[in-house]
Amino acid sequence: MFPFVFEWGWDAGRIVFMGLLYMVLGAISLGVLYAFVMTWLKLTGREKLYGRLWLRFPFTLW
Repeated sequence: MFPFVFEWGWDAGRIVFMGLLYMVLGAISLGVLYAFVMTWLKLTGREKLYGRLWLRFPFTLW
């Protein structure tokens, strides 16, 4: 079910599915990368840069 498979067909259903799949995987990857970078900054003592990159959300999720 990947584009490099020989039997791949470019129909609308697969394009939408793969697009959504890669968007979700990209969001998860960016979240994990952000967590690693923030952890590294905190452990190495770079508090000023850590404070500038810390995300503050102006809304609650509930």
